[in-house]
Amino acid sequence: MLTRRSLLLASAAAAALPVSLSPAIAQTPPGVLVFAKQIDDIITVDPHEAFEYTASELAGNVYQKLVTTPNSDPGSIQGELAEKWEASADSRTFTFTLKDGPKFATGKPVTAEDVAFSLGRAVTLNKAPAFIINQFGFTKENVAARIRATDARTLVLETAEPTAPSFLLYCLSAAVGSVMEKAVVMSHAQGDDLGNAWLKTNSAGSGSYVIRQWRASESVVLEANPHTSAPPVIKRVILRHIADPSAQLLGLTKGDYDIARNLGADQIKQLEGNPAYTVQSARKASLMYLSLNQKNPNLAKPEVRQAIKLALDYEGIQKAIVPTTYAVHQSFLPAGLPGALTEHPFKRNVAEAKALLAKAGLASGFELSFDYASAAPNADIAQAIQANLAEIGIRLRMLPGEMRAVITKTRARTHDVAMVRWGSDYFDPHSNAEAFSINTDNSDNARNRTLAWRASWEIPELSARTLAALKETDAAKRSAMYGDLQRDHQQQSPFVIMLQEIEVSVSRAAVKGFDMGPMNDRHSYVKITKA
Repeated sequence: MLTRRSLLLASAAAAALPVSLSPAIAQTPPGVLVFAKQIDDIITVDPHEAFEYTASELAGNVYQKLVTTPNSDPGSIQGELAEKWEASADSRTFTFTLKDGPKFATGKPVTAEDVAFSLGRAVTLNKAPAFIINQFGFTKENVAARIRATDARTLVLETAEPTAPSFLLYCLSAAVGSVMEKAVVMSHAQGDDLGNAWLKTNSAGSGSYVIRQWRASESVVLEANPHTSAPPVIKRVILRHIADPSAQLLGLTKGDYDIARNLGADQIKQLEGNPAYTVQSARKASLMYLSLNQKNPNLAKPEVRQAIKLALDYEGIQKAIVPTTYAVHQSFLPAGLPGALTEHPFKRNVAEAKALLAKAGLASGFELSFDYASAAPNADIAQAIQANLAEIGIRLRMLPGEMRAVITKTRARTHDVAMVRWGSDYFDPHSNAEAFSINTDNSDNARNRTLAWRASWEIPELSARTLAALKETDAAKRSAMYGDLQRDHQQQSPFVIMLQEIEVSVSRAAVKGFDMGPMNDRHSYVKITKA
């Protein structure tokens, strides 16, 4: 059994250094909120390209979508830009009427033409999150005809096949559904990039904030949108990249930061019960898992994949390293989503894992490269995984780096083993089912580059079953289908799903109103106040 002594390494040890936990005189200026957060996952802030945690969170505060889901009831749909909507009798044509009032940061009103442009832009760019929209039959060639404005406040959307209205709406509530101002974006277009280069560091939304500056692995600065329909209390928000949780804790206690987002379990425990600080948590639809690239011939062997799953000490890792910030979870649907399995079929069994390697003809073991984010707690978890796999003869060559570098490598399918996170995009089982269990085109230039594609896992039969579950209209049958999919996926897939995130933020007591949601783009800054 793994012990705290063997797992809590340098970063956790640093967290135990004594700091003053007494209330500090605030050093952040009035009207300015400063987050201490690991933000090295940001690759771009263009919501039609970004697919990472922090960038999605920014999109949720900078842009608006046709519809959204409230954190108080994440299973329900409410209009954000849309006032109302209706579906045709054949469930293929959907008509949205926009609210009269929402404005972009320029002061110009949001029109149906802006919405049509934005959704069409996501399809045309065909970046990482595009499959959420593409799955309804939209292509670069047909999107202008199938997503169109018929007047300033009316948008018509036509899907290729009959579609459950609730499922379409959930997908449109994802960050990729962000609506941007067409005129501003196209004024910055270079060639046929639809403003993508400019939007990597800028914004053109109607949300509560505007992105004023992003410096990679340093900071993001947001300022209030003076024309938004949802005016924030705090006029400037700054996210500072503080990789070390110990530095986050120290800065919080000194008053340099208002909210710390990545404190470790021991640090959180130090602050709980202290009236000078407020600890809040939210179980997120977010998973930490290993991606085993099937381009590696050893990892392509089912026995090897199963051996790795049996080699890990899930309970030991969770209890020793992340007892308050993660829970053990082993299925592709996070707990809280409809149909999610919460059973744990994999327990550490070194003897059985070794037997499986021998059956695969690899009794002497072999070496793999292992990509992971170097920030805590990832590094500690990665070293625990390295120790677990070493016991069955799998030698990991450790390749720590910034999170965006790890993500970029998995997108290029050049990893062996990578430890990454995945957050659901919308509150429906298909959000994760599509990502983890659909890959009908395994070519390097595939249109839909799901997580299964990134792992080079070609699965026509499982893909067909996943699509069948999507189309099932009987709720009980659909839930049962997802249960069967998850069980088969657990046994067959090249994904070692380990943990589900419990996000914890710690703020100074004078700071209130940070609304944390189950998905990254539902973390809202608009109601934050600071005394």
